[in-house]
Amino acid sequence: MYLTALHYAGVAPACPATGPINCEAVLSSSYAVIAGTSVPTSMLGIVWFGVSAVLWTQRFGWTQLAWSGAGMLAVLYLVFLEIVRLGTICLWCTATHVLVVVLLLFALVARAEYQRAPSV
Repeated sequence: MYLTALHYAGVAPACPATGPINCEAVLSSSYAVIAGTSVPTSMLGIVWFGVSAVLWTQRFGWTQLAWSGAGMLAVLYLVFLEIVRLGTICLWCTATHVLVVVLLLFALVARAEYQRAPSV
């Protein structure tokens, strides 16, 4: 939400602006918005986390695992863009990526526990 708010306010994030960690370079790149729009990519993160919150209020099923896996694929793509295409990373983005990885790990653990649970 922070990055989305900054996008619409036109303000640079609190983050180093030189060297390999450069949030401003990442967030001002063409990848910072959904192609053909002015909607920030961070808005997709808000939607993803919102859907995740709803899914995790439900009894565990494949949906949480699939949704977390989809989030992980998005993270891998975004990290590829940051490192390979832009040559710099954003700390705010990285923090979000770590949260997605954590949710995937939770989903994997929940799936393992679900499979071990006796049938009722």
